[in-house]
Amino acid sequence: MVSRSARRRVTGAPATGRQVANSTLMAGLARAGLLARGIMYALIGIIAIQIALGSAHQQADRSGAVRLVAATPFGSVILWLLVVGFVGLTLWRLSEAIWGAAGPDGRKASARLKSLLRAVLYGFITYGILKFALGLGAPPSTNKQSRDLTSSALKHPGGQILIAIIGVIILGAGLYLAYEAYKAKFLRDMRLGTASAKTKKVVTRLGQVGGISRGAVFACIGVFLIIAAIDAKPGQAKGIDSALREFAKTPLGPWLLALVAIGLVLFGIFSCCEARWRRV
Repeated sequence: MVSRSARRRVTGAPATGRQVANSTLMAGLARAGLLARGIMYALIGIIAIQIALGSAHQQADRSGAVRLVAATPFGSVILWLLVVGFVGLTLWRLSEAIWGAAGPDGRKASARLKSLLRAVLYGFITYGILKFALGLGAPPSTNKQSRDLTSSALKHPGGQILIAIIGVIILGAGLYLAYEAYKAKFLRDMRLGTASAKTKKVVTRLGQVGGISRGAVFACIGVFLIIAAIDAKPGQAKGIDSALREFAKTPLGPWLLALVAIGLVLFGIFSCCEARWRRV
């Protein structure tokens, strides 16, 4: 027969874990992570603006962003702050996957799965920045990662179908992110009750414009993955940098790329606003 103290130890572990997930420390890590994500998006947007102006020397993705940071006088310090931030973002999303997120729908299976996928993504980003901060090389460009993934998959039976499915998922995710941003659904996770009406309006516009731009980039990546799968050509796959450059090849030329790039900078600023007002 299990003793009362043993039952308390068994049931106490999940309770302790939930307390940690809801602690001030975890909230601080989450906010540090949102700030780091905002800096990363803003840097990618700045590089993309430079590409539109014909003066870029870096790739408009995480690899280019960390190289840009490293070139500044306090680059090493900023890199380690980004590492800490993305570690916090990873742990926060992992805690949501295990114990559920804030809000009425935070404990649904779909919400937990999204948090888990985000935790995995942020974990990879953290690893790449950490390696660079330790002097072990810059993270590979998203262009290379996308081509390598496609090339590896196409070597196996069913690889085309798998890449096409991934492309459809990323395309759908991009369109959904843009739709959510347009409808300002992100406000459900924000605590703007004490903010002024002007602040609420500015934050809302930042989230809408920035979120639509981010969604457009992901949708573009998804489209080119589908094309790569159909043509069975890994070189057709695009990362963030190549996807952004494709906007400059449209009839609107560099102007469209500049608009999307400005949107990414605005999303970076919005992410910093999330660090201040998001419910975590």
